[in-house]
Amino acid sequence: QVQLVESGGGLVQTGGSLRLSCAASGSRFRFNYMGWYRQVLGKQRDLVALITSGGSTNYADAVKGRFTISRDNAKNTVYLQMNSLKPEDAAVYYCNAGPTRAAMNYWGKGTLVTVSS
Repeated sequence: QVQLVESGGGLVQTGGSLRLSCAASGSRFRFNYMGWYRQVLGKQRDLVALITSGGSTNYADAVKGRFTISRDNAKNTVYLQMNSLKPEDAAVYYCNAGPTRAAMNYWGKGTLVTVSS
């Protein structure tokens, strides 16, 4: 059974940093695509950043220059380094993964990030 387990969320002040981690396990295939989404209560879940197994990345405009996604293929783990956090970054952050971009069907349960102003 595939599991994605996030960690690293918490409370941080505006301008601070957090590093999220997501460890994937139980897959018989490679997660070529891994990424992070975030969701505020009552709003849709939005893409934050995406990374391929080859290291290609894609970021939402709102986080470019502040967030960095990376991965350790040997550990099936994806990271999100979040710097210069703003109150509008507060959300539940979800890990997402799949063998192809179109088949990113696996989700973690989410980790809460709170940014105090």
